[in-house]
Amino acid sequence: MNHLLFGTAGIPLLTKGSTTDGIVDVRKMGLGAMELEFVRSVNISRERAPEVKNAKEKNGVVLTCHAPYFINLNSDDRLKLKASKERILNSARILSLCGGWSVCFHPGFYQKSTKEDTFNNIKNAIKELSTTIKKEKNNVWLRMETTGKGSQFGNINEILDISAEFDNVMPCVDFSHLHARTNGKYNTKKEFDQILGLIEKKLGKNGLQNMHIHVSGIAYGEKGEKHHLILKESDFNYKDLLKSLKDFNAAGVLISESPNIEGDALVMQEEYGK
Repeated sequence: MNHLLFGTAGIPLLTKGSTTDGIVDVRKMGLGAMELEFVRSVNISRERAPEVKNAKEKNGVVLTCHAPYFINLNSDDRLKLKASKERILNSARILSLCGGWSVCFHPGFYQKSTKEDTFNNIKNAIKELSTTIKKEKNNVWLRMETTGKGSQFGNINEILDISAEFDNVMPCVDFSHLHARTNGKYNTKKEFDQILGLIEKKLGKNGLQNMHIHVSGIAYGEKGEKHHLILKESDFNYKDLLKSLKDFNAAGVLISESPNIEGDALVMQEEYGK
C-alpha cells in the first residue's frame, strides 16, 4: 500500500445489519478498512465468504481480521497448542476467501517458561503456520500483535525479531498496548519515532509500507492493560503518533479499537489529514 487507511474493529456501531452492511457503512463514512472480529469464533462460513468479498470489492474497503482470543502458541498442552494453530489457520483461510489482507492474533503467554524458551516455542509454531499458509497458496499476512500485559509474550522486539525471519509474517503494532504494557511509556513523539525507526531497522522500508496498526484509548496499571477507552477519555497521545506515522511515511491499515469504533477512526483520520 502507498498510504494509510483508517478503519473499524468490527462492524460499525451504527450498522443495523450484517458484515456486508458494515462494509457498505464503512465506505459511506469515508473510511477505508474494516477488521472482521473473529475473537470468540470464526463467525463467517465458507459459503458466506464470497458475499463478503463481493461487498469488499464493490466498496473498495480493505479487510483484516482478528483471530480468536483463545490462542497460546507457548502452551505445553499438545491439544491446546494444536487448537491454537487451527484457530489461526481457520481465520486466515476464511479471511482469504473474503478477499482479506492481514490476520492478527495474540501469540501467547510466558506462563512458567523462560523468555528465551517462549520465544523459541512461538517461533517454531509461526514457522509451521507460515509454511502451511504458503502451501495452501494463501497470501494473507500473518501478524502477531504487540500485547498489553507483561505476562503476555509480545513486546516490540520479540514480535519484530520473529517477523524478520519469515516473508509472510509481519507485526500488528498495537501502540496502545505498548503504552499500557510499560505502565505509561511509549506516549511521546520521540518514543513513537523510536518504534517506527526500530521497525525500519529490523524489517526495512517494507515494514513501514506494510503496517497493520491498532489504536484506542486505554486504561492501565502496573500489570499493564485493563480495558479500552474512548481516545479523549484516556491519556494516549494519538496526535503525536499520527505525526510520527506521517513523518515516517507509514502505509497500511490503522484500526480503531476504541469502544466508539467509528467515532475514533474518523477522529484519527481527520487529525491525520491535517
